[in-house]
Amino acid sequence: MNTSLAPKSRTGSRVVLAFLLPLAALTSTAQASIRWATLEAIHHLENPRNLTRPGPRGELGAYQFRSSTWRMHTEIPFRQAIERTASDIVAVKHYDWIHRGLARAGVPVTPYNIALAWNGGLAATITGRAPAAAHEYASRAANLAVIFDQQTRQIASAN
Repeated sequence: MNTSLAPKSRTGSRVVLAFLLPLAALTSTAQASIRWATLEAIHHLENPRNLTRPGPRGELGAYQFRSSTWRMHTEIPFRQAIERTASDIVAVKHYDWIHRGLARAGVPVTPYNIALAWNGGLAATITGRAPAAAHEYASRAANLAVIFDQQTRQIASAN
């Protein structure tokens, strides 16, 4: 890393670290904002009214989890997926799992690819074999995520 712009001191590594810490905090805040916007988009597409009845394949909750996906991330009984707090916790875990899988495979981690994997499966996304319906879903989710992220940034800048 070129540190020629960083102030010189006897403890050079501290100067560079102090210079990078705000950048790291900004990056993690931006990533959290994108994660929230993407999950909100998925919620909006899956179950915007937070209905408690199961979906056609037994899906439950704000993100319409299937039992197998729910069990990947928690030991909480699946019936609790209808509780928004529990569903949000599992959604973040599932988002992070998809994020790691895409990154390991060298696939760009974007709201589109997260939503594509959410709907069409991680393996199908990585191999380029997600069905057309999953691509349509991902496009809608990515567009909504942009809107939700912009709204969040506007509110944050107003405060």
